[in-house]
Amino acid sequence: MKILISNDDGYQASGIVALHDALKDIADVEVVAPEQNNSAKSNALTLHSPLTVSTAANGFRYVNGTPADCVHIALTGLLGYRPDLVVSGINNGANMGDDTIYSGTVGAAMEGYLFGIPAIAFSQIEKGWAHIDAAAAKARELVQQLMAHRIVGAAPWLLNVNIPNLPVEQIRPVKVCRLGRRHAAESVITQVSPRGDTLYWIGAAGPAMDDAEGTDFHATEHGHVVMTPLKVDLTDHENLRYWAQTAAHIGGTAKAGPP
Repeated sequence: MKILISNDDGYQASGIVALHDALKDIADVEVVAPEQNNSAKSNALTLHSPLTVSTAANGFRYVNGTPADCVHIALTGLLGYRPDLVVSGINNGANMGDDTIYSGTVGAAMEGYLFGIPAIAFSQIEKGWAHIDAAAAKARELVQQLMAHRIVGAAPWLLNVNIPNLPVEQIRPVKVCRLGRRHAAESVITQVSPRGDTLYWIGAAGPAMDDAEGTDFHATEHGHVVMTPLKVDLTDHENLRYWAQTAAHIGGTAKAGPP
């Protein structure tokens, strides 16, 4: 079993070190991760400047680019082989609900999935790396179970996994949930630079809006490891026919495809 590990917090982050240490004796693992923190970079690729790859003292390779850059470069020439699994994380903070749209952790895993490789994004619920070894142990356990049931190596799939910051004995079993939703983000924060320029900082994420039973927010609040299967198709299939009819009414000639 060959596993490619990446993340969005950077190659020196505690999460990726713990994940590598947890997986290195159950598979051949290689790390290709960003040089700097690249949180909220989603699936961004660097197209208009060159990328460099360097090797750290511990053997981790790091790229002056985004999480998706790291996985893309690894899979299109750097590794020289096709891994069986792409694993991203462990992220410093949750990636639940709307967070998955922005997440560089999910973006790195999704890049592997787009290349037809099974992929998992791992995150801890709270920032600060509390109980990171417990989270890494749970990540290892899940990977081992997927390997044992021959789910790795089958058709590609994409999983988003969030792990509570708890001692391992207090973490409750894996629960499969849908994504919840957040309220709108808090207001932008403005500052004035010493030169009189107005600076803007993106506000913090809003609180959970949909945290009903069955969502990732609800399950993690009750101590469960949460697993959400993701897909990439953004098509609004339910409303294809409606929009085809709307386009026809406003002068277009579109026809609805099969539902």
